Amino acid sequence: MTMLDHILSLPEQLRWGIGRDVPPMQPEGPIVLLGMGGSAMAASVGTLVADARTPIVVHRGYGLPTWAVDGGAMVIAVSYSGNTEEVLSGVDQALAAGLDIAAVASGGRLAAIAREREMPYLGVPGGMQPRAGVGYQTAAVVAMLGAAGQVPNTTASLTEAAETLDRLLDDGDGAAVVLGRELAEGLGTRTAVIYGGRGVGSTAAYRWKTQINENAKRPAFAGIVPEMNHNELEGWQPDSSDPFGVIYLRDEAEHPRVARRLDLSAAVLSGSVKRVGDVRSSGDAALARFFSLAVVGDVASVAMAEAAGVDPTPVETLESFKTMLAKGTS
Repeated sequence: MTMLDHILSLPEQLRWGIGRDVPPMQPEGPIVLLGMGGSAMAASVGTLVADARTPIVVHRGYGLPTWAVDGGAMVIAVSYSGNTEEVLSGVDQALAAGLDIAAVASGGRLAAIAREREMPYLGVPGGMQPRAGVGYQTAAVVAMLGAAGQVPNTTASLTEAAETLDRLLDDGDGAAVVLGRELAEGLGTRTAVIYGGRGVGSTAAYRWKTQINENAKRPAFAGIVPEMNHNELEGWQPDSSDPFGVIYLRDEAEHPRVARRLDLSAAVLSGSVKRVGDVRSSGDAALARFFSLAVVGDVASVAMAEAAGVDPTPVETLESFKTMLAKGTS
C-alpha cells in the first residue's frame, strides 16, 4: 500500500477499534500514556476524547515522572513496533514499582511482556510505518481509556470519526483530498508553519508538522494559540518571512477568545508572511474534529512529497539514527 492508501484507510482503521475486548480497569490515581512519534500522537488524541475526571498525561521520554510512581498511576504503554526504547524503559520502571499497566503494540518486546504478565493488551495490525497506522493506534487507545472509565461511549466516538472521514475522503475524491492538494501547491517550496488553538487544533497542527517532516522530508513547525501570542508573534518580521507559509487550523469548538486570537493573529501577520489557507473542523465530538483537521495535512504532506519527487514511505534518516544509537556511535 502507498502512503496515500493508508490515509484513505483511516475510516476502517478507526472502525477496527469498535467492540474491542478490553477488561475493565479501575485506575486509583492518574493515568500516564507512554509513547513516542506516531504512537505518542495516538496517545495525545486519546486525551482529547477522554472525559478526564482523572488526570491523564502523555509522557514522551525515558522512564516515568516521579509523581507517577509516587501517586500510583496507571500506565498505558503505546508502541507500534513494541520495541520503542523510551516506552520500554517506562514499562520496566512501572513493573518495578508494581503499577497497573496496559499495552498497545503490533508485536515486539512490549507485546511479549503484556502476554507474559497477562496485562490488558490490544495488538494492532502491523506491517506499516507507525504514522500510517495512527487510526489503529488511536482506536486502541480510545478502547483502553474506555475500559478505564475515561471515555463514556467509545463506539459513538469512533463511529462518528470514521463516518466524518468517509465523507471527507470519499475514496480519494473528497473535500479533504482536494484541499490538502491545494494547500500543498500553495506552500510550494515554503516551510510550513501550522497554528491551531489549544486542544484539538494544536494537536492536529503537530500532526501536520510531523507528517510533513516524515512524508515530505522537509522541516515544518507547529504553534499553539494562545501561547504564540505571548512570544512567537513578535518574531515575525517582513524581512525574514519569505521562506514560510502559514496554515491556520480552526476547530468549531475552540474557545471564543482563542477564535478571536486566531483571527487577530492572522491579521497581524498578513503583511509579514504568506497565509496559505485555513482548514475548519467537521463533526461534533473531539475525535471527529481532530481527524477532520489532521487528514488534510496527511494528504498535503503526500502531495508535497509527490511534487518533490520523493517516496513518502521510507524514513532512512530516522532508521540510520536508530542504528547509530544502537551501536553507540557518536
